Amino acid sequence: MHNPNFSSGPCSKRPGWTPEVLKSAAIGRSHRSALGRKKLASAIDLTREVLGIPGDYLVGIVPASDTGAFELAMWNLLGPRPVTVLVWECFSETWAQDIKSQLKLDPLIRSAPYGELPDLEGIDWTGDVVFVANGTTSGVKIPHWDWIPADREGLSICDATSAVFAQPVEWGGVDVATFSWQKCLGGEGGHGMLVLSPRAVARIESYDPPWPLPKIFRIKAKGKVDRGIFAGDTINTPSMLCVEDYLDGLNWAREIGLEGLFARTDANLKVVEQWAAKTPWIEFLAKREDTRSNTSVCLVLSDRRFKELSRQDQDGLLKSLAGELDQREVAYDINSYRDAPPGLRFWCGPTIEPADLERALAVVAELSERKLAKVK
Repeated sequence: MHNPNFSSGPCSKRPGWTPEVLKSAAIGRSHRSALGRKKLASAIDLTREVLGIPGDYLVGIVPASDTGAFELAMWNLLGPRPVTVLVWECFSETWAQDIKSQLKLDPLIRSAPYGELPDLEGIDWTGDVVFVANGTTSGVKIPHWDWIPADREGLSICDATSAVFAQPVEWGGVDVATFSWQKCLGGEGGHGMLVLSPRAVARIESYDPPWPLPKIFRIKAKGKVDRGIFAGDTINTPSMLCVEDYLDGLNWAREIGLEGLFARTDANLKVVEQWAAKTPWIEFLAKREDTRSNTSVCLVLSDRRFKELSRQDQDGLLKSLAGELDQREVAYDINSYRDAPPGLRFWCGPTIEPADLERALAVVAELSERKLAKVK
């Protein structure tokens, strides 16, 4: 059976997933019950195990997906040192604007247009640095972690939501990482993961932000990080159905192994690369091969006829293309993000099978060439 699910979030379920995997969910039970706590603690422990997170880092489940986790981190940690924000796509731009407009700080913003990365050299690491590991809306990732010094004075604060489980993360270069269940493992939305290094914990325990913290952002009790949050005592009520689904994805990931997850994702990117190499009217939005994402793969139409269309007509052509792919049940939800350049975006994470991608791209080629032929 073909899988047409290429959405960049929530992403496709693992191969072979059925609703049967949810039959052991703690439905109708309190998340504070012994069973509920056990399942939440298992989700935390398995996350640490699969990702190889160091034992002295804290791993917790927090509200509101990656967005909630990252906002929680910024509101608790930022303020005592200067802040640099690296911006090259929609979400990193959101973090920069929230730091500036909501927290009223004066960040240094290093920006680059869609498809490119800002300069990673010469960053002032006496301050805190906020960045995304993988630009979900631009298809651009950081090429490595060597640009983060081990002797930094500030904190490395990373939105890693479409990178973990698909790309290597050098945990020694990360003080804060956040991600969600609905990206690489295809879990359901609404729950975020927060990873804190000992340096980040020390910052929280030595610093009280000058702004009020909403209840869902409060992770400190009596001057210390509330360790219960990092053992399964969530701030608010999680969906135990979603917890069960995440546990299923984690168990699947453990069987494959982290390197296996990387290999599956890289194999999918290779399918797109081979297709793009023989398709003259398509190219990657990422300008450099070493910054090309292997999860949120963003493509643009390079054909002269397409480029000469107005933005409205470009959007119309792509919307029509996506609509036909949807009707044929070949590829769902592949339009580029609304703020990104017009194009196509295929999720190629580890739950995707290469054969499904090959089938979808073949139909994309057929329909696109037909539509471009009609452009005058």
